Amino acid sequence: MLTFGLIINPYAGIGGAVGLKGSDGPEVVAEAFARGAEQKSLLRAKHALEVIAPYIDQCRFVTCPGDMGESLLIELGLHYSLLDFTPNTPSTAADTKRAAKLMKQCPLDILIFAGGDGTARDICDIVGEDIPVLGIPAGVKIHSGVFGITPTASGEVLAQLLSGGLVDIREAEVRDLDEDAFRNNVVRAKHYGDMRVPQVGHFVQAVKQGGVESEELVLADIAAYIIREMEDDVLYLIGSGKTTQALMNDLRLENTLLGVDAVLNHQLIASDITEADIWQLIHEHERVVPVVSIMGGQGHVFGRGNQQFSARVLRKLGKSAFVLISMKSKILALEGRSLIIDSGEPLLDKEWAGTIEVITGYEDRIVYSLA
Repeated sequence: MLTFGLIINPYAGIGGAVGLKGSDGPEVVAEAFARGAEQKSLLRAKHALEVIAPYIDQCRFVTCPGDMGESLLIELGLHYSLLDFTPNTPSTAADTKRAAKLMKQCPLDILIFAGGDGTARDICDIVGEDIPVLGIPAGVKIHSGVFGITPTASGEVLAQLLSGGLVDIREAEVRDLDEDAFRNNVVRAKHYGDMRVPQVGHFVQAVKQGGVESEELVLADIAAYIIREMEDDVLYLIGSGKTTQALMNDLRLENTLLGVDAVLNHQLIASDITEADIWQLIHEHERVVPVVSIMGGQGHVFGRGNQQFSARVLRKLGKSAFVLISMKSKILALEGRSLIIDSGEPLLDKEWAGTIEVITGYEDRIVYSLA
C-alpha cells in the first residue's frame, strides 16, 4: 500500500482564459471571477487520478479538506485521511504551505500537487528535496521541471509506480515568472530551488542496443557513483552480493561475497562481521551508512543474504540510512513484484513498506515498491 499526499490549488490557472497571465494572489482570483473565469484545476487533477483507478486498493491518500483535495477523492472513491486544518476561503499560498508542512510529518511515498509554478514554489519552500513530488499541470505558468507533460502523463507515472514498473527519481528545477513583469510583456524567470521528481524510467546509462544492460559497465557506474559520494569519517557497512562486490573491487579492498564488511575512510576496518559486530559498531560511530543490494530473482533486500542487518539494527539505523543499489535489469526481472523486507518483525516490515529509492547507475536512481 503506497501513501500519496495530495494538495490541489483550486484556483490555479484561473486567470489564463481571461487574459490575466497568472493566478497569484486573492486580488487576481477575484478579478478572474469578475471576468467570468471558471476553475479548471480540480478537473485537471481528476484527469490525472483517473489513470490510477485500476489500483484503487493499492494506494491511499493524505489530503486537505474541501476543494484542496478531499472533494475530488470522494468523487473518485479513493481511500484517504484528512490533515487537521481548515483552509481559508478562497484558499491561499499560506494554506498550501501549511498543508505541505503537515504532510512533511507524514510517511509519504509521493507528494502530488495540482497547480502552477507558484504552487510549486510554495511546496518547494517547505519540502525541498525531503519528499519526492509530482506536479499535475494546472496553472497558467508551467516553467518548472516538476510537472508531468499533461495531467494524464502525471497519472501514468503514478500508475507505473503502482504496477511495479521502473520509475526514476531525478532532481528538477522549480522556476517561476514575475507575473507583474509578464503582464508588461517582460519574461523574467528565476530559479527558486530543486525538488526530487519521479519520472517513468528508461535505460539511460551503459546500455547496449536493444535496451540490454552491460553488467560490467553498469556495476562500474554504480561503484563509481557510490565512491564519489563517500564521506570522510562515515562508517560504511557493505552488504553481500556481486553488486556490492563491484564497489569493494573499485576500492581495491578485500570483499566477503556472502558477508558484511566495514569500511572507514576508504579503508577496510573489519571483514565478515556479525550482527553483534554491527550493533557494536553503530554505537561507536556517529554516522553509519549501510550499502546493500537486491537478491536476484527473489527481490529480497532484508531477510535473505543480509540477515546480519537484524530487526534491531534496522530500527536503530532507520530506513533512510540505507543505500540500496541494483541493476535495472535485476528489478525488471521481478516482473512488477515488490522488493521484500523480511526482518522477522512483522510490525517493522509494515512500517518500512511503501517505496524505496534504488541507485541504478551514475547519478541514476529509481523509486520502487517495498513490501
